[in-house]
Amino acid sequence: MTRIGLVVNPVAGLGGRVGLGGTDGQERRHRALALGARPLAGERAAAALRELRAGPGAGAGALGGAVAGPGGGRPGAEPEVVTAAGAMGADSVAAAGLTARVVYAPGAEDETSAEDTLAAVRAVVAEGVDLLLLAGGDGTARDVLTALGGAHCPVLGVPTGVKMHSAVFGVSPRAAGEVAAAWLARSGSVRLRDAEVMDRDEDELRAGRVASRLYGWLPVPDVPVRVQQRKTGSTAGAPEAVGGIAAEVAERVGDGLLALGPGSTTRAVAAALGADVSLTGVDVLALRPGRPAEVVLRDAGEEALLAAGPCWIALSPIGGQGFLLGRGNQQISPRVLRAAGGRERLLVVCTEQKLASLGGRPLLLDTGDEALDAELAGHLPVITGRRRTSLYRLTT
Repeated sequence: MTRIGLVVNPVAGLGGRVGLGGTDGQERRHRALALGARPLAGERAAAALRELRAGPGAGAGALGGAVAGPGGGRPGAEPEVVTAAGAMGADSVAAAGLTARVVYAPGAEDETSAEDTLAAVRAVVAEGVDLLLLAGGDGTARDVLTALGGAHCPVLGVPTGVKMHSAVFGVSPRAAGEVAAAWLARSGSVRLRDAEVMDRDEDELRAGRVASRLYGWLPVPDVPVRVQQRKTGSTAGAPEAVGGIAAEVAERVGDGLLALGPGSTTRAVAAALGADVSLTGVDVLALRPGRPAEVVLRDAGEEALLAAGPCWIALSPIGGQGFLLGRGNQQISPRVLRAAGGRERLLVVCTEQKLASLGGRPLLLDTGDEALDAELAGHLPVITGRRRTSLYRLTT
């Protein structure tokens, strides 16, 4: 029988929809809860485990049917799951219909800390697991790197955080489950690679730039279409290109509201429209033909965006990764997207240089709502300049 480890950071991603970014530290966690945030990490971990139970090739078919079911090629054999108590893993295992063997219990389950993550990882890995699933974000990946201390254990991330610049995560919870199933099946087509553990560089952010810092590498099953790439640095692009994008956006929106996602490209577009917006938050601009744009909401969370009324939404993909939704912009939730009008009011903005850097890989979705992801998927126009668009594929 194969043995899989699971450690969940129950507060990972907690601040995403309320516009707080990460949830490092108790103060920010309490603030997120006060703003109405709802923990989602456990649900996303359970989704990965359900896909793992189904076996490789049972989901969207991205891995095909070339590998056997989990349990070393014994169809229907379920792995033993070694995990931590309650919200740190056992609850997710139960929700997926599996049985957990608990080897770590935090002292105060409602106030888990990085120290709990370190202790849980060490306790789980000591049981000799074939794969460690971590459910969290970049901070959780850093904790796992520290806890392993150089020990060799295959690792795979279930994305539940806000930013997730690291290359250790599946592109979605279901994708993580597919990859885990393929690895546990001992398929010769799935090998390990050293994947970067990254996190946002706060010094660079204070200087007005979004950049990531490399902390180390973890061995991850290598399935390029289902395991995300690391975030790479990107610039806003040449002023003339950004100006052309801004002019095209202004014409499409006309007299109305525009919600801008985070990033260097969207910030440069806002500047070309006459507004100064945040680099990592979601802001709402009022556009009036012939007048500079006015910022009417800064660092808006999900509820504020819903209260603002119907908006156009402008987003730019994350450099290197290609994520359009589900990484760093969780404020633009399924509810917000549906209220805005879905595909018809979604503007994707990207310079030709940034689009070319993806090497033909598709733009990615991970909204947490599979029905909405299916509605949004397909080819859509990407605004690359004035009167210039490229049809590009958007998928999960």
